[in-house]
Amino acid sequence: MQASVRVVVADDHPVILFGAEHALLKFPGLQVVGRARQSTELVSVLQTTACDVLVTDLAMPGGQYGDGLQLIGYLRRTFPNLPIVVLTMLENVALLKRLSDLGVTAVVNKSDDLSHIGLAVQHVSHNLEYMSPSVKTALDALRISSRGKGTEAMLSGRELEVVRLFVSGLTIKEISTLLNRSIKTISTQKNTAMRKLGIDRDSELFQYAQSNGLLNLSSHSADDTGDES
Repeated sequence: MQASVRVVVADDHPVILFGAEHALLKFPGLQVVGRARQSTELVSVLQTTACDVLVTDLAMPGGQYGDGLQLIGYLRRTFPNLPIVVLTMLENVALLKRLSDLGVTAVVNKSDDLSHIGLAVQHVSHNLEYMSPSVKTALDALRISSRGKGTEAMLSGRELEVVRLFVSGLTIKEISTLLNRSIKTISTQKNTAMRKLGIDRDSELFQYAQSNGLLNLSSHSADDTGDES
């Protein structure tokens, strides 16, 4: 008889946490062995509970280890052999690329049917990738629009750095001084990042940053390549 796949589920919204667990229990062979609502609790659970797969929300503020990409990076470094299924409301291609770079092979959009969480767990437990329908649609659209363009649709390290500083409250001029780049360069990098993200207004940029943990990203070093003007 095949052993059960032990799953830890983390989400800061009780309704989503309950829904994810309920969806997982509909799959024979999946067992929920732990729950968490922020990163401090999640890391504690992972340190004390044997599990095979982690299902975690991407935007889960309030814990010691941050949330978003910062948390995912920490989990990948600390528990390198633990497969992670990321839950998110976003299907932005730059974010999906960053998750892939961190070693995440399964992403489920919360707008899709919750049964995809169980399917994702089944896939990653067999070392297979899984993207829920809306995530797959976004990736397919990227492949079509980027055909022959390489990775130009993705944010560079410097663009991410400018966006992170801007949403943290700094002005373009202040970012220019901090990074020792011209105001024109900073403005161009911010506008380029917004274009790549499909964002038109600053308010949408703040919403994007809050949703995916961009506020918690550490500053990129100057060894990133990028054009200066």
